[in-house]
Amino acid sequence: MADEIGVLIVDDSALMRNLIGKMIESTPGLVIAEKAMNGRFALQKIPRVNPDIIVLDLEMPEMNGIEFLKERKKQGIKIPVVILSSVARRGAEITMEALALGASDFIQKPSGAVSEDIRAVRDTLVDKLLGYGGRYRRLEGKKLLPGDYTKKPEAVHVPIATDNSAARITSALSTILPASTGPAKPPAPLRKPAKTEIIAIGISTGGPDALRQVFAQLDADLQVPIVVVQHMPPGFTNEFAKSLDRICPLEVKEAEEGDLIKPGRILIAQGNKHMEVVKKSLAAIVHLGDDPLVSGHRPSADVLFASVAKAYGNRALGVIMTGMGRDGAANLGAIYQEGGITIGQDEASAVVYGMPRVAYELGHVMEQVSLDKMASRICSLAKTQR
Repeated sequence: MADEIGVLIVDDSALMRNLIGKMIESTPGLVIAEKAMNGRFALQKIPRVNPDIIVLDLEMPEMNGIEFLKERKKQGIKIPVVILSSVARRGAEITMEALALGASDFIQKPSGAVSEDIRAVRDTLVDKLLGYGGRYRRLEGKKLLPGDYTKKPEAVHVPIATDNSAARITSALSTILPASTGPAKPPAPLRKPAKTEIIAIGISTGGPDALRQVFAQLDADLQVPIVVVQHMPPGFTNEFAKSLDRICPLEVKEAEEGDLIKPGRILIAQGNKHMEVVKKSLAAIVHLGDDPLVSGHRPSADVLFASVAKAYGNRALGVIMTGMGRDGAANLGAIYQEGGITIGQDEASAVVYGMPRVAYELGHVMEQVSLDKMASRICSLAKTQR
């Protein structure tokens, strides 16, 4: 159908091309534009099939994924690319190189049709194809098959969890009541905002690109620690943090158990580990946990936001950015209610206006900010004396 998102699959494995193709064919709104066995053939097919998004393997004969991305950049091709990456350490390093060369995002490559995680891989891939492909079609002025590409849930009111226990948050999020249409009435703050002592960011689909842009633009003299939940599989967050550290004026590292929360440091949650902030007698530290998924994720932005609200109260700045679903939307309100400041990415600049939209509709976002102004707004708010 002309209004569907066309996907070009580039992989030298016939099995993988077939497997990815079946995932696409089974998803309303997606269609296979073409398949190619390496980067050279993909470049030849792009002008003819005009895809909306490319799924790209990295290890291929003749022209591999990195070489393709370099040529794509040279030719000025703007079609978004989602990388198929292996989980090995070398695979993570090459994946981060691919992101630096302009790839939008990545998924962990499935191991085959009998893989136990095949459904999770499918769901992740579909989310990214709908998000990036749908946004590209809109930017190009193409028609889009009617539907909600953010998978927006029904409007609900979710009780705010102020306990920093992931299990308690899971219970709270399971209790949902009907809400009125439109943005809900914001929670009543318990106190006025004070000077910001921590910044917490929750982000998902569209996050790698967005964080690269925001972190590169942060002020070098920003003396407020930043903690981040970016939904990402285990094995990749360490290399992701290293790639951000190379372009950010502040220190960026993957969070480890007991890491100090300190000025000038950005900590990225580990894949498959909840991250909470805990205040001790002498300092605030990071705690990593294996509690059940919250809002469908581990790490979860809801867990992080709840712990930040409890530890820092009205001295916190919560930021919710592009992402599918609703993670972080509920407990951004915990920061709001404690008297902290909350901002959300706006619809126009978000790859997927899902998480920030739900937060806004719950009344938990004080201000919506575009991606190109996000870094300056975060720095401005963090440096304001209140």
